[in-house]
Amino acid sequence: MQVTTVGLDLAKNVFQVHGITDNGEVIFNRTLRRAQLLAFFERLDPCLVGIEACGTCHHWARELIRLGHDVKLIPPIYVKPYVKRGKSDAADAVCRDQDARSASNSGTAPDTGPCGSTTDAND
Repeated sequence: MQVTTVGLDLAKNVFQVHGITDNGEVIFNRTLRRAQLLAFFERLDPCLVGIEACGTCHHWARELIRLGHDVKLIPPIYVKPYVKRGKSDAADAVCRDQDARSASNSGTAPDTGPCGSTTDAND
């Protein structure tokens, strides 16, 4: 089974990832340390990654885009309706996964320019 969507909960040192297939089957829901994150995504086939918009999301989005993944930044207000139980990193990752798959949320594009700029320096 191939993972098609990953929900990623960002934190300072420990990250939670939740991956599902097209039919909604959970393939993994695990915790990764900062040093393990990029190596983990390098092993995955390109897929959609949902990340809650926060202070470091653009950095991680750029890194994942370089690896070939499609990244969708999700405003926190759109994540809240998916919370079904108490707040935890694992629950947050599931919510990002569900929201990334939702057709009603277009998400936002990550900054891909140098130093977070979305415009070309020559403009």
